[in-house]
Amino acid sequence: MEISVGDVVMPGDSLTNITSFKKENKNEKEIVILGPGLRREDDAVLICKAGVLRKREPAVYYVDSYQKRYIPSRGENIVGIVTQKSGDIYKVDIGGSEQATLSYLAFEGATKKNRPDIQIGDLVYGKLLVASKDMEPELVCVDSHGKENELGMLSSDGMMFTCSLSLIRKLLNPECPLFRLLGRNQAYELAAGMNGRIWIKARSIQETIAVANAILAAEFMVPSEMQKLCSKIEKILFLAA
Repeated sequence: MEISVGDVVMPGDSLTNITSFKKENKNEKEIVILGPGLRREDDAVLICKAGVLRKREPAVYYVDSYQKRYIPSRGENIVGIVTQKSGDIYKVDIGGSEQATLSYLAFEGATKKNRPDIQIGDLVYGKLLVASKDMEPELVCVDSHGKENELGMLSSDGMMFTCSLSLIRKLLNPECPLFRLLGRNQAYELAAGMNGRIWIKARSIQETIAVANAILAAEFMVPSEMQKLCSKIEKILFLAA
């Protein structure tokens, strides 16, 4: 039976059509990228975990499943906790099976004389430069042009909480309206990591907790329910002001 995007898949299933997709009105094949839950063996693509087969444009395929254990993947943005300093390298807890390394030079404008002030326990928002089963994960806090671009140290005034990886993927989907709905009346800063950690800072502690609770409550909601939830939070905060 041919498996299509949106189908429920199980470990051991084989995808026979994932390498044969062609661009519209063109003869060349798409460059297919295999995400979490998929593995290539020779000419076959095998399913590694149970879930729903998803596709992110242009041609990124992955298995969407409920899990809390984060498996590092190159290029993903994560929220990490600095746990140790060893020479010029920091050790960062990213929620995976092993800690990641972060060089003091992996910040915009960092030099030997101008080092970032990082202490144990600080939060960083970084991108995984190296993520392989054979190598230790490595973080950077700059983009490909050496610019910070919203990466870097996170303020200690904010609050970090954890959630399931499926909720993170749902929130970061462009079609999810939750962040836009919350931003209508609440001003807040947010950093969402693919490792299931979210850092948030609003105008007050009360608003910060309210927004965090709204995010956690939205895991199994559809957009119409998110609208009602955000309206209810707005009324509660207005009455408490």
